[in-house]
Amino acid sequence: MATDPSLVPDSIEWRLAPAAVDYPTAMEAMEARAAAIRDSGAPELVWLLEHPPLYTAGTSADVRELIDPRFPVFKSGRGGRYTYHGPGQRIGYVMLDLAERGRDVRAYVHALESWVIAALSEVGIHAYAVPDRIGIWTKDGGMEAKIGAIGVRVKRWVTMHGFSVNLSPNLNDFGGIVPCGLAEFPVTSAAALGKMVTPATFDAALALSMPTFLEYVEKPTRF
Repeated sequence: MATDPSLVPDSIEWRLAPAAVDYPTAMEAMEARAAAIRDSGAPELVWLLEHPPLYTAGTSADVRELIDPRFPVFKSGRGGRYTYHGPGQRIGYVMLDLAERGRDVRAYVHALESWVIAALSEVGIHAYAVPDRIGIWTKDGGMEAKIGAIGVRVKRWVTMHGFSVNLSPNLNDFGGIVPCGLAEFPVTSAAALGKMVTPATFDAALALSMPTFLEYVEKPTRF
């Protein structure tokens, strides 16, 4: 599956990182782009990438859930608790101007969840959101397991951060934290479910689902 560039509006830059991006560099670039969108009308951005192994702490992080800081730990301005990023995980940083798209943060978060779920469906994985529980969920061996995380920040109506999806990470690397504060649920991946999904294939699935994602952002009455 190859990305069809015609599915991405001209007003949105679609950026694919060719190599792992360290976390501070990504955060600095994201902050700068979000400010440029708000202050000077820079194009919106969807940035798809990987990070080297690390943990991030969201604004609700509880230090008791940092069990083994075996990787660098970074404070993050996004919502949520601790999460892991590393090789084999596809991360999407999404910078959209909600001032031009309805100013509905809740609708945006639901749209982001639906976008990831639709992309997973395109690669043969049934996933879903659960009310009042963070993340993207699926069934692994009959048990509910988390395959993706959502964490966002909105500053002056411009979105930052976004989602991460486990394609083929080392799931043992999640063992240093309580992922998103949900100790009772395991994490899983496309590979653990028997689906070998490359970053390029998943990127193409995201692009295919992008028009519907943007429609959901702009028409929150759909939820």
